[in-house]
Amino acid sequence: MRYNASVKTQESDILLEWYDVHARDMPWRVPPAARKAGTKPDPYRVWLSEVMLQQTTIATVRDYFERFTTRWPDVNALAAAADADVMGEWAGLGYYARARNLLKCARVVTDTHGGTFPADHATLLSLPGIGPYTAAAISSIAFDLPHAVLDGNVERVMARLYDIHTPLPKAKPELMAKAERLTPATRPGDYAQAVMDLGATICTPKSPACGICPLRDPCQARQRGTAPELPKKLPKKAKPVRHGRVYLGRRGDGAWLLETRPEKGLLGGMLGWPGSDWVDTALPVPESAPPCDADWQVLPGEVRHTFTHFHLILEVMTAEIPPDATPARGHFADPAGFRPSTLPTVMRKAFDLAR
Repeated sequence: MRYNASVKTQESDILLEWYDVHARDMPWRVPPAARKAGTKPDPYRVWLSEVMLQQTTIATVRDYFERFTTRWPDVNALAAAADADVMGEWAGLGYYARARNLLKCARVVTDTHGGTFPADHATLLSLPGIGPYTAAAISSIAFDLPHAVLDGNVERVMARLYDIHTPLPKAKPELMAKAERLTPATRPGDYAQAVMDLGATICTPKSPACGICPLRDPCQARQRGTAPELPKKLPKKAKPVRHGRVYLGRRGDGAWLLETRPEKGLLGGMLGWPGSDWVDTALPVPESAPPCDADWQVLPGEVRHTFTHFHLILEVMTAEIPPDATPARGHFADPAGFRPSTLPTVMRKAFDLAR
């Protein structure tokens, strides 16, 4: 039977029935049976998970989420945490502006809202680091308000369900309109998680499992054989390559020379190795003064790392720093307290190369 576009809740009902059986188990999620029994989601855990999941996979986030919520079980505890401790726990998740905004948001919620996340969608949007998607996710999942979510998974489901060939990102308004039409007034939080689960597990980017999809009958792209090619996207521009240099210096007592990067910019507020600017230029790398006098040597090999908008290649210099050296930049880290795991990934790659 062909899909009747006038029936706007049919697909939502079908998807909720599927979710009741197939919901994924996640540490921040209240399962559908528990939710029906009256267990309410913790807005703090919903918010934290949504911030962590931006540009990151669930498999990566699970361990970080467990560590964060063990160390800081509520928003008040996180608001009182030292910046360096939070940034250290965040190391490896990338997109470090999220961690800085995480702290800012926790402190606003604690200081301005009495440690309780506001249920009002507009107020959520006013909080640091919370944009339209995150506000919609918190509103629907934490407070069961009918706000449509539109992440990559939902975009893919909508594009295929309605056979929309407009390429992303131009298609976003059209896809959001479809997502809003399907968001039910009843159980909108479970529905939001259901449609995201569908995109992550069945309506996948490659080789979608249309045969077992609960929405296979109304799916227009399946009917027309276009599902594998959707959603369409505009061609990506080639990423530029930037070059730089880092200095890994160590005293005889084992203390490494580190610096805290400026609050603004990439890796803001994170520990790292002193080094040059990162510039769009071919080798040789840009000139930069070493952080202190020492016999600096170029290591064989190089560090390669990819950020959202560019590829980075770093030359690594190492030296044993004299015990009486006074660095022009940075500070010596107590060897007993230094953990390479607290460094952002690109800086840890430099450490691994030097080691």
